Amino acid sequence: MGNLVEWYDWYVYTAFALYFAPVFFPKGDATSQLLNTAGVFAVGFLMRPVGSFLLGRYADRHGRRAALTLSVTLMATGSLVIACTPGFASIGLAAPVLLVTARLLQGLSVGGEYGTSATYMSEVATDSRRGFFSSFQYVTLASGQLVALAVQIALQQTLSKEDLAAWGWRIPFVIGAVAAVIVFWLRRTMDESAEFEAQPKNRAFKQGSLRELAKHPRAVLTVVGLTLGGTVAFYTFTTYLQKFMVNTTGLEKSQVTWINFLALLIFVMLQPLGGMLSDKVGRRPLLIFFGIGATLLTVPILTALEDATPVTAFLLMLAGLVIVSGYTSINAIVKAELFPTAIRALGVGMPYGVTVALFGGTAEYVALWLKDAGHESSFYYYVSGCALVSLIVYLTMSETRGRMKAQHSTARPVGRPRTPTAQ
Repeated sequence: MGNLVEWYDWYVYTAFALYFAPVFFPKGDATSQLLNTAGVFAVGFLMRPVGSFLLGRYADRHGRRAALTLSVTLMATGSLVIACTPGFASIGLAAPVLLVTARLLQGLSVGGEYGTSATYMSEVATDSRRGFFSSFQYVTLASGQLVALAVQIALQQTLSKEDLAAWGWRIPFVIGAVAAVIVFWLRRTMDESAEFEAQPKNRAFKQGSLRELAKHPRAVLTVVGLTLGGTVAFYTFTTYLQKFMVNTTGLEKSQVTWINFLALLIFVMLQPLGGMLSDKVGRRPLLIFFGIGATLLTVPILTALEDATPVTAFLLMLAGLVIVSGYTSINAIVKAELFPTAIRALGVGMPYGVTVALFGGTAEYVALWLKDAGHESSFYYYVSGCALVSLIVYLTMSETRGRMKAQHSTARPVGRPRTPTAQ
């Protein structure tokens, strides 16, 4: 629930930017106002590696529960600030400053959420179900996007355009803030992972430190390599494909909305299946499936999508998401299995956050820049090349399934009281 709420709050910003852009920035043409909101979004995106470092370090030193509680607190604060901040007409430059501040808090939050939640889910799962448990990382990530889209559709159906622009856009941020407060309470009451509690209490070896992380260069580089192709493919076949279908394919926006909604809904359901499969056959086969599929099929899929009908576009998008599922369904557990408990949250989060900021966050800009330059098809080969780099990593890395040894003698079921029997 916490991961879903965090990603809902993150996606709501882009979903409603069209409505609140004129509120926070001086009057001008709509394009400049949207560019300003896009710039604020980019600033939040660049804060994700910082959040990965700070909250990952905090989680390794003070516990997964403490870091997850802090993460959702930052997100709730950011959403509440956006919901309550008066417009530029009322408070002048303070309005965009508060918007930037709120987005910085949300960037820190979502950056720290990934590594810490991936670590927690991997540590509370039993050996035979780690892949299944960790697959819910992307189940809730995509579900957050779906819920944000559903709220947008509901408000568009119930409010006029004038009301949405005047005050209705604040409603989804209020919903996000209230939901985050509920999650804050839930996270405060959950048990700490047994693996973290089993760590020496004197902290003599500096949990969560960069010095400790530097002792695992191969694992860090593996996270970067396996993330590179996956994050570029994920953002290509989710967020960018919406614009691609409108600008290149020429489909109606309403058609594209439903194509994305239905394709993402199926994508969500594929994640647990991939996680369960990895518990049976291992992690590498799924990663290799993604690497080969994305390397060989990205160019044909995007090329065919240029002149597709709505039904064909849906099938092509779904084909891309099926391929991407080989990465998304298990990437969190693979990264968690690469690092020891003392630096797991930092090890999972920081190299991932840096790679996503450099490659995933820029995928759309690279695509639009190449399109503007008249070389749109070059982007197809860019995505394919990134996938090839990751495929090489998948082929050369060792299997990670079974590396984490569950401490069943000390583990407690999540959410149960701390009784001697449970211990």
